[in-house]
Amino acid sequence: MKTVLMVAEKPSLAQSIAKILSRGSMSSHKGLNGTCSVHEYTGTFAGQAVRFKMTSVCGHVMTLDFLGKYNKWDKVDPAELFSQAPTEKKEANPKLNMVKFLQVEGRGCDYIVLWLDCDKEGENICFEVLDAVLPVMNQAHGGEKTVFRARFSSITDTDICNAMARLGEPDHNEALSVDARQELDLRIGCAFTRFQTKYFQGKYGNLDSSLISFGPCQTPTLGFCVERHDKIQSFKPETYWVLQAKVNTDKDRSLLLDWDRVRVFDREIAQMFLNMTKLEKEAQVEATSRKEKAKQRPLALNTVEMLRVASSSLGMGPQHAMQTAERLYTQGYISYPRTETTHYPENFDLKGPLRQQANHPAWADTVKRLLAEGINRPRKGHDAGDHPPITPMRSATEAELGSEAWRLYEYITRHFIATVSYDCKYLQSSISFRIGPEHFCCTGKTVISPGFTEIMPWQSVPLEESLPTCQRGDTFAVSEVKMLEKQTSPPDYLTEAELITLMEKHGIGTDASIPVHINNICQRNYVVVESGRRLKPTNLGIVLVHGYYKIDAELVLPTIRSAVEKQLNLIAQGKADYRQVLGHTLDVFKRKFHYFVDSIAETPPPSRPGTYTTDPRLHVVAFPPARPVTPSTYQRGGLPGPGGYDSRLHCSLSGMDELMEVSFSPLAATGKPLSRCGKCHRFMKYIQAKPSRLHCSHCDETYTLPQNGTIKLYKELRCPLDDFELVLWSSGSRGKSYPLCPYCSNHPPFRDMKKGERCIPGPRPFPPSRAAPISPYLWSLFSVSPCLAPCWTLRGSLPQPFLCSLAPGWETPGSTWHCSGISQLVCCSPSKS
Repeated sequence: MKTVLMVAEKPSLAQSIAKILSRGSMSSHKGLNGTCSVHEYTGTFAGQAVRFKMTSVCGHVMTLDFLGKYNKWDKVDPAELFSQAPTEKKEANPKLNMVKFLQVEGRGCDYIVLWLDCDKEGENICFEVLDAVLPVMNQAHGGEKTVFRARFSSITDTDICNAMARLGEPDHNEALSVDARQELDLRIGCAFTRFQTKYFQGKYGNLDSSLISFGPCQTPTLGFCVERHDKIQSFKPETYWVLQAKVNTDKDRSLLLDWDRVRVFDREIAQMFLNMTKLEKEAQVEATSRKEKAKQRPLALNTVEMLRVASSSLGMGPQHAMQTAERLYTQGYISYPRTETTHYPENFDLKGPLRQQANHPAWADTVKRLLAEGINRPRKGHDAGDHPPITPMRSATEAELGSEAWRLYEYITRHFIATVSYDCKYLQSSISFRIGPEHFCCTGKTVISPGFTEIMPWQSVPLEESLPTCQRGDTFAVSEVKMLEKQTSPPDYLTEAELITLMEKHGIGTDASIPVHINNICQRNYVVVESGRRLKPTNLGIVLVHGYYKIDAELVLPTIRSAVEKQLNLIAQGKADYRQVLGHTLDVFKRKFHYFVDSIAETPPPSRPGTYTTDPRLHVVAFPPARPVTPSTYQRGGLPGPGGYDSRLHCSLSGMDELMEVSFSPLAATGKPLSRCGKCHRFMKYIQAKPSRLHCSHCDETYTLPQNGTIKLYKELRCPLDDFELVLWSSGSRGKSYPLCPYCSNHPPFRDMKKGERCIPGPRPFPPSRAAPISPYLWSLFSVSPCLAPCWTLRGSLPQPFLCSLAPGWETPGSTWHCSGISQLVCCSPSKS
């Protein structure tokens, strides 16, 4: 009997799919990695009886990374990461042993069916699975097809069985587009991030960010937030005046009228209009109108709209909302939550999901009425060719899902019911009045049929006071006319929902990656989330964006990333060559990186008017007179040069350092004295702001420290290798703690010691570069095992005070002992000399 291996993207999905296909008659056991289960059952495949083995991975099997020394920040120039640095695919989570697990389960199998998520990332994971499994599978005979791809949108019996009946092939082009995006983000992001982080953290002490990261999508996302901040800061309020009139319709009722001129910005003119209208005692009706209008039901729900509503109405961040939606999907409550489509296919069964909700206590009446009267076909939206819109697939209650998941599920369900409901119809009435020479009006709305707003009450037409019945020529007594003084107000900071809209509009990120980019700028301390989920940029975020505008605006404007996304989509469609797109994009960013590095701390001399200069790294012509590039300039479309880059920019603007120096303190002026430097013996300052570090202003050197803990001086002891005072790192009142030498921690003296480790955790080979004589007492201080071979001989001496302070009980002060073989430097008990 042949064996069919089936692989899903998550363990819970594997269990659900196996349960559906086996009709519940399956046996399960844990795989060798202890995380992924294997579900086995017998059935029919390709007209023959087979044994099915259903298992899963846990997201990506492999991840892209640099080889060897290129992973070490101090070993290579970041510029080499664009082309010279070789990359390799490594296991994304080595602890899971996913490759070995797949090979064990795939050994001896005859067919493989891939049940990965049906998006580009899923296609990429398909080929990661195939790379691991195909070498150990049984070889096909006579060109027999052995690799199959299942495509589905929800975890329902119907969808899963249909997918199994219509198996296809994995899409190599979509997988390549993901490979290209991964490599671009790795090379571009790492190069800029390493340079920025080392440069700025080496000069400024209160940045309060452990990583000054750059990302081709992350940075334009931050740019949108800073653009709104700049508009707020540059906003100058203007005073304006409006006229407001009130007329009596009967003894107990009055109407408030709006001025047709809306507002004027000159007080004297407003006063003139007020004087003209105040003389009138009656308001005459000029015109009346009554029109029936409709408020359209919403388009079918896609990922971006779901994230917008989750943030603005449910108070859920995009990242959290996406994780919650994925959990609802894997549990079978909703369809696949990553989709750009807002249009249901003609053959989509809309009544099936609707019937699932017919007995739900919250909306049963509405659903039953729709099923009885007939549903309304959803509006025609955008068909992106991926998955159907997000749809509830089975009924659920708050008790089943929990509070957070229920709120999102409730919105998804209400939205779906609204899409098959009827439009809201209302009657809009308006009356135009004339008071003297000025015209005023008032409007009112009356609901005729609530339609979809019955299930989405927050979308209902606001209740307004009904207008009196009147005709042209009727008059009403004017009870009051007054002039109000008001001021224009600045825009507020961007909400997450508004930011998501801007990212979608400019093609920054995908429906899957948008939440990640927003989360990244929050974690990097570039923005903070305030009440109402508004994103306020920090000083660091503001200075970075302004610095990019000064040096190369395209690093922060959305234009270049949007162009890259279009090229990646062409790869996915098989219309562009993977290598050409990758090579061209990396070449563009490599030139931008060199220009950025050269420009970051310098002020280029201004060019003479009328002269032209060319920068070979940017392939643009630079010409004066210069003008600063701002987001508003970009919006007006006023950026000359290729891709909207103002090529005159670098002729007059100063370096990014000028912006940094205004907002942040230099290292020498930050922190408090803590321990002595082993080189100059002066106090080094402890800088607590992220990343915590010690800085010696005399030597102009900085030493990183373990993070997320507290640092204090350790008994005023000095490291015997370099004479630096030791410090004690503690992770909390009851957490672990250990002493370390700042210099050894940053410049490991032993071959097997990694940077950032405590210096002496056990027996070590003697460091030839620092062959200082060591006190046996000091080594015992660090709990080092004693040397078993008595190979120690008298070798040199140390100053008397040094030995007296470190080893007050030692009987041979002034002398120390050294291993003649120089193989181990450990604590021994020397013979008295």
